[in-house]
Amino acid sequence: MEIDKKNYTAEDIESRARRALIERPSFSIRSRLLLGFLLLFVLSAGAEITSIITLGKLQNKTQFLGVADKYTNEIQQARRFEKNFFLYSTDLQFVFDHVTTAESLMTSSEGELKAVLGEDNLQTLKLHLEKYIELLHDLRAVDAAEISSPQNQMIENELRRHGSEMISFALELSEKELKTVKSMFKWVKIIPLLFLLVLLILAIYMANFLNRQINRPLSRLMKLTRRISVGDLTPIMPARKYRDEFTNMNLALNHMMYELNRRQEQMIESHKLRAIGTLTAGIAHELNNPLNNITLTAFMLEEDYDNLSDKERLEMVRDLIKEADRSKNIVRNLLDFARESEIDTEHLNIEELVSETIKLAQNRIRLKGVKVDAAFPDNMPLIHGDRQQLVQVFLNLILNAVDAMSKGGLLKISSPHSDLPDFITVKFEDNGCGIPHHMLSSIFDPFFTTKSTGHGTGLGLSVTQGIIEKHGGDINVESEVGVGTTFSVSFPVAKIPASLEK
Repeated sequence: MEIDKKNYTAEDIESRARRALIERPSFSIRSRLLLGFLLLFVLSAGAEITSIITLGKLQNKTQFLGVADKYTNEIQQARRFEKNFFLYSTDLQFVFDHVTTAESLMTSSEGELKAVLGEDNLQTLKLHLEKYIELLHDLRAVDAAEISSPQNQMIENELRRHGSEMISFALELSEKELKTVKSMFKWVKIIPLLFLLVLLILAIYMANFLNRQINRPLSRLMKLTRRISVGDLTPIMPARKYRDEFTNMNLALNHMMYELNRRQEQMIESHKLRAIGTLTAGIAHELNNPLNNITLTAFMLEEDYDNLSDKERLEMVRDLIKEADRSKNIVRNLLDFARESEIDTEHLNIEELVSETIKLAQNRIRLKGVKVDAAFPDNMPLIHGDRQQLVQVFLNLILNAVDAMSKGGLLKISSPHSDLPDFITVKFEDNGCGIPHHMLSSIFDPFFTTKSTGHGTGLGLSVTQGIIEKHGGDINVESEVGVGTTFSVSFPVAKIPASLEK
């Protein structure tokens, strides 16, 4: 979402950004994390409940298999004694004993059997057992001499049929349940693996979620801090559908940027007013002196014209011309300071520029009795700049150094190795009077000068600094009262290919 900053004030932009951030539906990161962990808990609980239910079923089926095994053994023993009875007419009581035991097992374990077999299968098993017992009672009532009678033969056949069906049915159910138990054991092994797989997928999702919900907003805030550091105070606009904890941080940052922008504008206006006041006061101060001199001299010339000799009149006229020239120089320096002149750039050699400038200032250097020691290393790299403007820079620095050494002195001009890569530095070191420490921060201000009245406009260093900055360079000053002053000027090295000789 973008805002057209041309049509709104900073306050409107901040207000619209605030509304856009607040009006989104709220879905906090805390709620999302709680939802994610709740989902994890539900999955864990589901896996645990599934395991408990499966283990419960396995326990029932294991108990059933135990009961079924005992039941089958008892019925098989009863069938064995049943056969002995029909073959050898042995005591029928052994058959009753085992059948009664089987019936007791079925009665005591009816709940487990019903849970596994179901109501229908359990009733079928009971019917076979009851019929078998009933036939045994019928068989006991028959006289031993009548065992071979047709009626007893029918009882024998029914008894064998029901006994066989009881064993077959019990074995069939046991085998079926055994297969079920094996299958359930297999699932018991698979369920933890499936849960681990789901847990891995959920962990990957949670990691991606945390990255999207926390790391991405933090990365956005880091980009925002870099944007603020370069002066871009555009408010943060919504990047996601929901409002969360980062929304409050974004609101606070937007308010901070709004306040920074407002205070910056106030500071700029304050600096503008202060600069205008300083400029106005400087112009008034600098121009008032020559104008006052011109006015006073003109009044004296007018009043005493008839009483003055020609030599005195000529001297007063020369004073008028001198003061007018002084006013003209002030205005010209002011125009140089205010004018944004074009730069006519070319590749220049620092050593040649300094030598040329020294020749221009030679008369002032000789009159002051100053010695100049200019030493430069061989094969200095070239710079890219305007020859005339850079000569003006070096001339201002040389003349300031010369004026600081009233009784002669030494001006050293050198080019030491620059601390900045791809820059070349030129130092101007004098052993003059020096500049007090409390004045160093003001020497580049317009109309600030340490020279006596009438010997400087205070614009030279301001113009010098402006020219150097337009060339992408920098100027620094170090000074100590009674020891001297050093100006260091740095320019970027020109990136040009070496000349090729054919």
